Amino acid sequence: MQRVSLLDSIFTRLVAWAIAVSIAVVLVLGWLVTTKFERMADATVRWNVDADIRHMTDILNARGRGELIAHIEESADIDRPTGTGNHFLLLDNDGNRLAGDLSQWPEFPGGNPDEASIVLPGGRPAFARSVTFPGGMRLLAARETGWTIVQLNQIGVSFVAGGLFVVMAVGVAGYITARRLSRRVRLINAAFRDPEPRRLAALRTSRSRKDEIEELTRHSSAALARLDRLARSQRDTTDQIAHEMRTPLMHLDNRLVRAIQAQSQAREPDAGTTERLVAARGEIRHVVATLESLLDIAQSEAQRGNPQGLAEVDVSALAANIADLYTASAEDTGHDFRLEAQDGVTMQGDEIQLSRLITNLLDNAFKYVPPGGQVRLIVQRSPDGEPLIAVADNGPGVPPQYRETIFERFGRVQNEGDGTFTQAKGAGLGLALARAIAQRHGMELRLAPAMRGARFELRRLPDG
Repeated sequence: MQRVSLLDSIFTRLVAWAIAVSIAVVLVLGWLVTTKFERMADATVRWNVDADIRHMTDILNARGRGELIAHIEESADIDRPTGTGNHFLLLDNDGNRLAGDLSQWPEFPGGNPDEASIVLPGGRPAFARSVTFPGGMRLLAARETGWTIVQLNQIGVSFVAGGLFVVMAVGVAGYITARRLSRRVRLINAAFRDPEPRRLAALRTSRSRKDEIEELTRHSSAALARLDRLARSQRDTTDQIAHEMRTPLMHLDNRLVRAIQAQSQAREPDAGTTERLVAARGEIRHVVATLESLLDIAQSEAQRGNPQGLAEVDVSALAANIADLYTASAEDTGHDFRLEAQDGVTMQGDEIQLSRLITNLLDNAFKYVPPGGQVRLIVQRSPDGEPLIAVADNGPGVPPQYRETIFERFGRVQNEGDGTFTQAKGAGLGLALARAIAQRHGMELRLAPAMRGARFELRRLPDG
């Protein structure tokens, strides 16, 4: 039975979702922080430029034009870190340069002649604002914004590094947690797959945490233990019933045998009495055989999906041994019987039960195929590598409306000889037992479509 891999585990998907959410949270936080910082930096730059212009205006109003020119020249000589410098340009009313560290008036993009984000010589980004003084003088004040861009890049790199750390931490913690949770769930699955005492004990000793999985483990352990008690009780009950019914029937059979022997040794044996005694003994043996078949069906159905007692079986060798037994019988009945088996076909199973399944199918074929007909026992591997066992014949086949009836208990179909079929009375337990054995091995016994006759196939059930 295929087990769920760690990559397909629901816990792995939860970890993947946690990682995805962590990445989304880091990206959103990074966007919020950088956006907020960019707005604050832009407001700070604008405030500094406005402060410079107010300061220059105060100097002009208080000290005059000459003092303003001297102050601008002094400010231009101050050395500031790259990306944070202040720049000025003062022009007279004719557009001639009076002071400042800029050689010409820059272009203002966007159609706003008073303020804009500009590019200074050397490709340095800056924010600039201009003002016209009374008398026609024009002042340009600009502050570089390169340092803001550098800080934004550093914030982005920090968030990327921090995000990677968070994602790795979530991934590692999630992987460890997923492994632990998968291990705990695997114990539950193993107990359901093979409810033997050792696995049930492992469930009871694995309750280390008071969480939902511990609750599931506790309920699973109790349910499996209860099912195990019920199964044992059913087996004990059926064994006791079988013993209580088989014992008196066998005693009665022995009495009939002695009565038949007494009749045969009598001076004047009564042929009618002997015939009735023989018929009665046959009925008793039929009842015993029916009882044993019903008990075998119940036992097989009770063990459905339980791998206990199963071992590696060489189906090819098993089919060869059975074919040897039926070859002589086929010659006596006039049937063309052949074995078509690939070498090395194996499976996990109960060899005795598989033998009974195959013999039931062969007995059914020899019973309904007229002399001269063909019967084939086929053992091979299907395209998916699973074992395939089939018994095919060219007999009258089974009508579509009876394809499931024949697998039911006491369900028999009789060929009337004129091409019609009817349900017949009788035990009809051979195919029911064969299907129960197949299901006990996790396989499906079905009547496959055939051009002529019947073809019973035993295939592995798909997982799930």
